[in-house]
Amino acid sequence: MAHDMTLVTAESCTGGGVAQAVTRISGSSGWFDRGFVTYSNESKEEMLGVSPETLEQHGAVSEATVREMVAGAFEYSRASVALSVSGIAGPTGGTPEKPVGMVWFAWATGDKVQVACHHLSGDRDAIRAKAVQIALQGVLNLLNGITKEA
Repeated sequence: MAHDMTLVTAESCTGGGVAQAVTRISGSSGWFDRGFVTYSNESKEEMLGVSPETLEQHGAVSEATVREMVAGAFEYSRASVALSVSGIAGPTGGTPEKPVGMVWFAWATGDKVQVACHHLSGDRDAIRAKAVQIALQGVLNLLNGITKEA
């Protein structure tokens, strides 16, 4: 990671897949701080400080939730770069408003936040694998300044 930066991940639908991909890289212990796998709503509240009201009003798969997840990842780590991901990998769990394959992401540094929603296709494994790739590409984009400030 550039300039002595460290990364923290806050994951739901990817179940730790981003952290696993990162730690496959030799030397990642020098720049990967920690990963939170917060699959249940309760774990999002307890480990990352996501408010129950946010989850009640917007659901776990929402912009509001990934924003709170990324903020909590910062609060409960020593990292300088954070990412969060929450979505519906399927094959069940989708609704017309939030179909299978809908995945929300947030990436942040101390002064920048980027949020995106992707509609991914394929089976559960394919959706999760694509989400991991998007999450990691988002970190690179953020670090390279290819971002919108929110």
